[in-house]
Amino acid sequence: MTVTEAKRTRRSIKSFRSQPISEVDLISWLETTSYAPNHRFNEPWELLFIGPDTRTKLNHKTDFGKAPVVIGVLSKPGSTSFERDENVMAVSCFVQNFLLAAHEAGVGVYWASLGALAHNRTFLDVPEDYDVIGIFGIGYPAEVPNAKPRTSIAYKITYLS
Repeated sequence: MTVTEAKRTRRSIKSFRSQPISEVDLISWLETTSYAPNHRFNEPWELLFIGPDTRTKLNHKTDFGKAPVVIGVLSKPGSTSFERDENVMAVSCFVQNFLLAAHEAGVGVYWASLGALAHNRTFLDVPEDYDVIGIFGIGYPAEVPNAKPRTSIAYKITYLS
C-alpha cells in the first residue's frame, strides 16, 4: 500500500472484531509514529494505555466499538501559548502517523474526543496543563465504511499577493 493509497482508504472505524492486537505490533507502530514532525524535537506526546476500569468510567456510548485496545494520547504543556499550540500540532501529526501505520497493517482506529471533558480528565489522571488529543479504540475492523464525499480542494485555496 502506498502512502497515497493509505490516506485515501483509511476510515474511522466504529466497530471492531474481538481479535486481539499484538502488543509487539502496537509498540512497533508507535515507534514508527514517533518520527512525526515536532518543533524543537521536543516529542510532546505521552500515551495512556487504558484498562477496563478506566474504560468503564469513561462510559463511551459504544465502548469504543468494543475495540480490544484503548489508548489516550496527551500533549505536554508549553511554556507559552504558542509553544502549547506547537505541541498540539506535533501530537496531531503523531496521531495521523499512527492512524496510517495501523491502517497499513489492516487495523482500524476510532478517535474519540471525550477525554477532553473535565470529568474524564479526572478519570485519566491528566495533569491540568496537558491537552488530551484523543482517546483511541484500536482493533481489527468489523466493518469498514465507504468514503464520504469531500469538498474539492479548489474551494479551500486562497491565493495571496
